[in-house]
Amino acid sequence: MSSSAAAATLENVSYEKKGAIAYVTVNRPKVLNALNAGTIRDLRTAFEDARDDSSVRGVILTGAGGKAFVAGADITEVARVTAVEGAEMTTSGQGLTNLIENLGKPVIATVNGFALGGGCELAMACTIRLATENAKFGQPEVKLGVIPGYGGTQRLPRLVGRGRALQLILSGGVINAAEAYRIGLVNEIVSVDELLARAEAILQQIFSNAPVAVKLALEAVNKGLETSQAEGLVMESSFFAICAATEDKKEGTSAFLEKRAPKFAGR
Repeated sequence: MSSSAAAATLENVSYEKKGAIAYVTVNRPKVLNALNAGTIRDLRTAFEDARDDSSVRGVILTGAGGKAFVAGADITEVARVTAVEGAEMTTSGQGLTNLIENLGKPVIATVNGFALGGGCELAMACTIRLATENAKFGQPEVKLGVIPGYGGTQRLPRLVGRGRALQLILSGGVINAAEAYRIGLVNEIVSVDELLARAEAILQQIFSNAPVAVKLALEAVNKGLETSQAEGLVMESSFFAICAATEDKKEGTSAFLEKRAPKFAGR
């Protein structure tokens, strides 16, 4: 599917590309960008296009309207799901967050307001999280009689530790950006005016590095967290060996020794 075709099929998400960056915006501001089934489908379409387009090297994910990144799942849908439909709903949501986490390209969440429930889970699937001072994070699903279903029970402990994750999940509490930064849920707190520019600057810094090395470093970290340290070290060694055989390694080391900027080709 071409980029224009992908964008034309989306009802709840805005999607555009500028240079090497794809911009994905959840665009349901009247309901604080709540995630319904259609929005999850649209997000999957956008991220699949970004994944498959070799000209895209990174993605910025945000929410429209200035009040919310994503305020959570669409409660009208949650209220009427049966057990079977609930399993289908979580499988779909987990499929999306897994896609984002394993895109093979850096994804930066720019959290500009509420990131609750599915919104927090969406942000946690991203490579890096930037937040404005008014951002709010939480997993309040227990207040609705359910639990996080899009990866929250698994990613939150890995990001902030078991104890802090359990406190957030079991209390259903909401924390501000400063607390999210303190516990490691957020990488940086940025002013509203600088949020997009900071995300772009981080991506440009990443883009200056060897593309194959960036992709394999992402994969090593993500897959390594799912294995023992010993198994992760074997994988790291294997990925290092792959990098050592690339033209980019030759170029990078030559540029360093010759005291010049490298010109990576991505191979």
